[in-house]
Amino acid sequence: MPIQLLDPQVISRIAAGEVIERPASVVKELVENSLDAGATQISVEIAGGGLELIRISDNGCGIAASDLEMAFQRHATSKITRFEDMFSLHSLGFRGEALPSIAAVAEVEVTSCQEGNPSGGRLHMRDGKTFKKGALGRSSGTTISAVRLFQSVPARLKFLKSRPTEAAHIAAVISQYALDYPEVKFSLVMDGKASLTTPGNGKLSDAIIQVYGLEVARNMLDIGEQEWNTDAAIKVGGMVSGPVLSRSTSNYISLFVNRRWINSRRLSWAIEEAYHGLLMTGKHPIAIINIEVAPADIDVNIHPTKSEVKFKDESAVYGAVQRAVRQTLVSMTPVSSIAEVAVAPYEATKQPPLFSPHHAGGAGTTSYSKPESSQSEPQRLATPKTTLPALRLLGQIRNSYIVAEGPDGLYLIDQHAAHERILFEKLGAEKILGKLEVQALLSPLSFEVSPAHAGVLAEHLDDLAEMGFLLEAFGANTYLARTVPALLAEKDWKAMLSELLESVGREQSQFMERLMALTACHSAVRFGQTLGEDEMRELLRQLEQVELPNSCPHGRPTLICLTHEQLGKEFKRV
Repeated sequence: MPIQLLDPQVISRIAAGEVIERPASVVKELVENSLDAGATQISVEIAGGGLELIRISDNGCGIAASDLEMAFQRHATSKITRFEDMFSLHSLGFRGEALPSIAAVAEVEVTSCQEGNPSGGRLHMRDGKTFKKGALGRSSGTTISAVRLFQSVPARLKFLKSRPTEAAHIAAVISQYALDYPEVKFSLVMDGKASLTTPGNGKLSDAIIQVYGLEVARNMLDIGEQEWNTDAAIKVGGMVSGPVLSRSTSNYISLFVNRRWINSRRLSWAIEEAYHGLLMTGKHPIAIINIEVAPADIDVNIHPTKSEVKFKDESAVYGAVQRAVRQTLVSMTPVSSIAEVAVAPYEATKQPPLFSPHHAGGAGTTSYSKPESSQSEPQRLATPKTTLPALRLLGQIRNSYIVAEGPDGLYLIDQHAAHERILFEKLGAEKILGKLEVQALLSPLSFEVSPAHAGVLAEHLDDLAEMGFLLEAFGANTYLARTVPALLAEKDWKAMLSELLESVGREQSQFMERLMALTACHSAVRFGQTLGEDEMRELLRQLEQVELPNSCPHGRPTLICLTHEQLGKEFKRV
C-alpha cells in the first residue's frame, strides 16, 4: 500500500480515541470546561449509561455566539496563547482536543450565552461538521448535549462495559469533582432519576455526606490547609478518615493537584504509608487530598486525558502529603465519642516498663547507643497529639480485657494490643534517643535459618544490630546471637526472628518498623494472662500517654468505648 494522507474525518476519529475512551471521558471534559468557565451550578443528565444522551448545563461565563464554531476546531482554545503558557496553567486545560473529539464520535448540540448579552447562540454538529446554527434566547451559561455516542464508531462500542457500569463511571467522575469543588452545586440525573445533589455551600464535609453518607462524614478528620514542605511552597489540605473507618480497596483515595483530579500510585502510597500501624492489613483509608503547588513546578500535559501529572520534585510532594496525613491522624484521631484530653507527650526514658525484664544468667542489660550518623532521625516525641482521658480501673474479663471507666462511658481494653502499642512507642523513643536496652548473653546462642531467609537476614544485620540483635554468621545458614533486646531476654526471640523473616521475605521497605512491631508483640503481656490490679493500673497509665492509643502497631483496635448515651439506650433510659 502506498503512503497517503488519511481522510480528515478518519484523523479526527483516531485523535478522539486518545481523549474519549468512554462516556465518562465526555462528562469529565465537559465538567472541567464548566469549572474553567467559573460555573457555580453544574447539572448533568445521562441516559443509557451516557451512550444515548449526555447533557451538561452550567451557569458559567458562556461562549460568544460568534465563537461557537471556532470552539469545535482542533486546538482552538481560550486558555493559552503561546507555547510557554502550558507551563503556567491556572485552568483545568490544556490538551486542545476535547470539544472536537466529542463532536467526532457523537452528535452534538450546544447553546450558550455570555453574561450581559440579550441572546446567545445555538450550534448543532454531526460527524464533526456544522449541521445547523443560529441565535437563541437563554440565560448566561452553556448547555452541551451529546447523543448517540460512538454510533459512528461501532468498533469502540465493543470495548465498553454494560450500561449500568458506564453509568457508574460517570457517577464516579461527578462525585470526584463534587469533592474537589464543594463550593459548586452539582446535580446528576441518570435515566430520569436523581442520583446525586450537592449543596454547593463550600463545606467539604457536606459534600462528603452527599457522596459517601453521613456515617463516613462523621469519621473524617480535617487536615487543615498549611505548608508541609520547608523548601518549596507545597500546601496540603482536605480530609482523611480516622482509623475506625476503612475500606477493602484503595478506590476511596481522591487526589487533586491545583484542583485537578489525578491518579498517582506514588501519592496514594504516601497516604497508605501514613496509616501504617493504624489499619489492619488489607484495609485502606478514605481520603480527599488537595495539593497546591506552583504551576511552574508541575507538567499537566503528559497524558491525553489529563489524568496524570509530572512534578518537578515528586519526592517533596510525597513527603508533604505523608506528613500532613500522619500528623492529622496523630493529633486528631478521636477515641470513640469520648471528649479528648491532651496530656504531655510520652517519654519512654521516664516511664517504667509494665514488667521489668529478668536478666538471663546474671549477664545484665546495657543501653545501646546508635552511631552518630543515625542521630538525625525525626523527633517523634515532639509530635502534638490527642490522647485518652484518665481512666479508672474496674477489673479484668477472661484474663484478656481490662474494664475501665472514663468521663463519658465504659472502656474495654485489649490488654495485649494495648501493651503492644506502649512497647512499640517505647522502642521508637529509645531508638531515637540512642538508649535501647539490650541483654548480653552469657554464651552465644545459635540461630538457624532456611536458605531462602539466610540472604534476607544477611541484608539486614545492621538493622537488627540497631535494635539490639548482635548476630554473627556461623556457617551457611546459622548465626550466633551475642545480644538480644532486653524486652525479649526471656521470650522466644528465635520465633520472633523467624516470623519477621517469613513476613518480610526479600521486601526491603518497612523492615525496621516490622522489627519493632514484632518485638513489641512478642514482649507484650499475653491475651489470657492474669494481671494484678497494680499491673492493670500501670498499663492504663502508660496507654493514656502514648501517641496513638487506638490501635496496636498491626492496626488492630486496642479499645472500644460504650458511651453513657449508648448504655442508656440499651437499658431504655434515654
